[in-house]
Amino acid sequence: MLQSLSIRNVVLIDTLDAAFESGLCALTGETGAGKSILLGALGLALGERADRAQVRTGASEARATAEFALPGGHAVETILADAGIDVEPDEPVVLRRRLSEDGRSRVYINDQAASVGLLRQLGEVLVEIHGQHDGRGLMDQKTHLGYLDAYADHADLLTACLDAWKAVSAAQQRLDDLITSNNATESEQDYLRHALGELDTLDPHEGEEVALADERQFLMGAERALGDLQSAQDALRGDGGGLENRLNNALRGLDRVREQIGEGGEAGKALERASAAIDRALIEFEEASEALADAGHAFDVEPGRLEAVEERLFALRGAARKHAVPVSELNDLRNRFSDQLQAIDDAGELIAEAEKALKSARTVYDAAARALTQSRLEAGQRLEQQVAEELVPLKMDKARVRVSVIDDPERSGARGWDKVVFEVSTNPGSPFGALDKIASGGELSRFGLALKVVLAGREQGLVMVFDEVDQGVGGAVADAVGRRLKRLSRHGQTLVVTHSPQVAAVADHHWKIEKSDNADGGVRTTLRLLTGDERREEVARMLSGADITDAARAQADALMAVEA
Repeated sequence: MLQSLSIRNVVLIDTLDAAFESGLCALTGETGAGKSILLGALGLALGERADRAQVRTGASEARATAEFALPGGHAVETILADAGIDVEPDEPVVLRRRLSEDGRSRVYINDQAASVGLLRQLGEVLVEIHGQHDGRGLMDQKTHLGYLDAYADHADLLTACLDAWKAVSAAQQRLDDLITSNNATESEQDYLRHALGELDTLDPHEGEEVALADERQFLMGAERALGDLQSAQDALRGDGGGLENRLNNALRGLDRVREQIGEGGEAGKALERASAAIDRALIEFEEASEALADAGHAFDVEPGRLEAVEERLFALRGAARKHAVPVSELNDLRNRFSDQLQAIDDAGELIAEAEKALKSARTVYDAAARALTQSRLEAGQRLEQQVAEELVPLKMDKARVRVSVIDDPERSGARGWDKVVFEVSTNPGSPFGALDKIASGGELSRFGLALKVVLAGREQGLVMVFDEVDQGVGGAVADAVGRRLKRLSRHGQTLVVTHSPQVAAVADHHWKIEKSDNADGGVRTTLRLLTGDERREEVARMLSGADITDAARAQADALMAVEA
């Protein structure tokens, strides 16, 4: 529901603030009072094309703000969520547009900057404006399919068709991917085979680079380490036996002394301790010599091993540079190349399987689309009958309505393959034509009203705006228009710009658009909510003109007393 409309500096409107209610809201006023300006300002807030001529003379910018209250689950919630704009539950949606005198627009949705495109997208699901030869709403053939589907109430068929189309799309994508892969050029296949052959010959292993680098470091230090070990051995052995000979000589000397003095007494004990120490030293000496020899064996390396290690590292790192990957990923790269070649080799079989899957998915989709077509044909016949019945009291009893459902498998999509067009013939014998081709603007508006009455209740939260739908009619026809607008308003807020007293009389709320002179000689347009006697006087004015008579007032009372 449109809760409020705030306008600043739009053409003749300098300041206008209106709070609207649910039900049928009538907007009346003398010709030239500015009704079209008011609708133009609403259009600004809904994202319609702007013209800098809409900026009031002398002002730097024009502003239009529309505030809407929405039922839960309204399409606006999804649109805003997709755009990254947060709206709390039960929070109104405020659309604000500022138009500068140079023609540039700035858009805000709940005080968050947005694009005109997003504003227009929201406007299309919030408000439907019907004017003579207006290209929106029912006059836009692209909307006819949605209207018929809503009338047909076949959500289950739509869901089945959507699911089937998703399956077809997925199967088609799979087939396309396989064909694209299979269409790899001969040079690409040659490259893969050559690169895989090189990697197979190289045969890289996980962790090999680190192990080789460590071994290279070891080998580069091995020769020097062997020299140092030899020096240690020489230090132990020395020329002619070195330390070992000296220790043995010392031990033999002690043995001779012990033979001379015997083993008793303190001297004998001291000699025994000295001999034991030298024995231990000899044992440690032998162990040290063996340890040095063992250490030397650890540095025994294969001749040319360092060169082999360096060549292997060079080969691995060269391959990694060539393919722009770390050495550690060479083996994974080899596996990928192998998988790609295998996929190419297996493509024929895989493509055949994918074609079979696509054919199966398409069979399911075709059945779902045909079911939708049949349902639409049946619903179209019912819709034709109901609209024809509504046209009789609107003085279009000779008009014929046709809902054309044109099936075309080449136009397959998530909603089936049908094109739906609402057509009308206004006189017997005249051909059917599209709504926007009807010559009479009044007939066009009344047909739109009849169709909307039949479709009423199927568009949750949609505000309907009718611009002079009653032009050129009066009496019983105007009364019928008013009654249908009233019925329509029970399903959603309806605003009507009208010159008909019969329509204004049945409205739940009555606003008057007025034009007046400013003190500075300018002209301004205002909007005023009428109540009580004011409303009675306005309906009487619409009946009799500027000179309001008591008879007109009595007739106004009678019209306002009628239950629509």
